[in-house]
Amino acid sequence: MSKWNQVCTLDSLYPATGVCALIDGKQVAIFRPRDDEQVFAMDNMDPFARSNVLSRGIICEHKEQLWVASPLKKQRFNLVDGGCLENDQVSVATYKTRVKEGSIEVQL
Repeated sequence: MSKWNQVCTLDSLYPATGVCALIDGKQVAIFRPRDDEQVFAMDNMDPFARSNVLSRGIICEHKEQLWVASPLKKQRFNLVDGGCLENDQVSVATYKTRVKEGSIEVQL
């Protein structure tokens, strides 16, 4: 089983934003959609643009689900399962997250 990796404090990630963290040599996008303790993590690589930019995407809601829109080509990726709204043949890996004692942790 993979270990939990501490990324940053919850307070350092503003609501409705994302950041990129380097965890075990992998770029991981961490998102905090709202002003609560719910956080999400996925690969930072946009599979369409082939660039590490998803952490800079815009968090949006569509049909009561949370997505991040790539800042380059605008495809949307589901924050829960990584599926692409515009192309169901494409997805990005997602990772388990938790907030423990005020810190965001990610499990690869």
